[in-house]
Amino acid sequence: MAVFDHPEFDNHEHVAFYHDEEAGLSAIIAVHNTNLGPALGGCRMWPYINSAEALNDVLRLSKGMSYKAAMANLKLGGGKSVIIGDPRKAKTPQMMTAMGKFVDSLGGKYFTAEDSGISVTDLQLMAEQSDYIAGVKAQYHFAGEQPDGNPAPSTAYGVFVGLQAAVKYALNRDLTGVKVAIQGMGHVGFRLAKHLSDAGAQLFVTDIYPEGVERAVNELGATAVAPQDIYALDVDVVAPCAMGASINDETLPTIKAKVIAGAANNQLAREEIGDTLRQQGILYAPDYVINAGGVIDIYHQRMETSTNEALRTHIEQIGETLNEIFERADKEHKATNRVANVIAEERFAHKG
Repeated sequence: MAVFDHPEFDNHEHVAFYHDEEAGLSAIIAVHNTNLGPALGGCRMWPYINSAEALNDVLRLSKGMSYKAAMANLKLGGGKSVIIGDPRKAKTPQMMTAMGKFVDSLGGKYFTAEDSGISVTDLQLMAEQSDYIAGVKAQYHFAGEQPDGNPAPSTAYGVFVGLQAAVKYALNRDLTGVKVAIQGMGHVGFRLAKHLSDAGAQLFVTDIYPEGVERAVNELGATAVAPQDIYALDVDVVAPCAMGASINDETLPTIKAKVIAGAANNQLAREEIGDTLRQQGILYAPDYVINAGGVIDIYHQRMETSTNEALRTHIEQIGETLNEIFERADKEHKATNRVANVIAEERFAHKG
């Protein structure tokens, strides 16, 4: 299938494919929209079944970044890159160096950063080949800790703030005793679980890798759940923090929670699912709004002057933005994802 005919192609400005046989690299970069500024989006390494699955993911993710940047009031566009391969088995320094060359070939139209399967160390290798690698020179941390360039802490804190706002709006309560099912115990999921545990929430966790689950059980008192059971639990909140499209025709009928608020990108398999969630009385926090903490962090790291406090304040605006979306959705009797889409598209439709 040609890229222009792909169902996830949405007037993307630039889609580039790169193969370096010697380095073992097969990668795709997609730039969705740069009206507000250069495209920013993480590099994800994942064992995709084939290149078609990788293309589908990078097109969806890059589009989501345009919406995310717009809703976070950033002068940035949306882009994303994916590497085909298992990061636990196939990743090599040579591959990361080659990826840096690939990013550099776009001449600054796209900046990459950390995402699933990619670490700060990987980014540092890429940065040897390109000036367009974000997250390698960190100066600020929302909690005043020593920054290391990893945006995951800010992403997790933003999701926590957003989840807190959603629970308050939908259930009119704080997080004490609230039951939260978290799918994914990676860099962001575990940190989110820690924030929730500190706030008094009751946690149920799952992941395809056991070590994160074991850590949450041992350190946070969480209850381990089989991956196939996480969405059907009798809980207050479901927090998708793994791969996208997890709210789909299979999981939707099983959901008992009244709030969906998590870190994963592209949580809804189709936009229409948002309409169904509204009809069923389930409040959905649009993913690209609630998980914007990481891109906000990277944006502040690129500023000539900022502060820890300014970064924290910007991240905490996620809760305020979600409340605006929730209120407008109720007023207009529309799904929250539909309302968020309209606001974002109004912002990035024209050059800033």
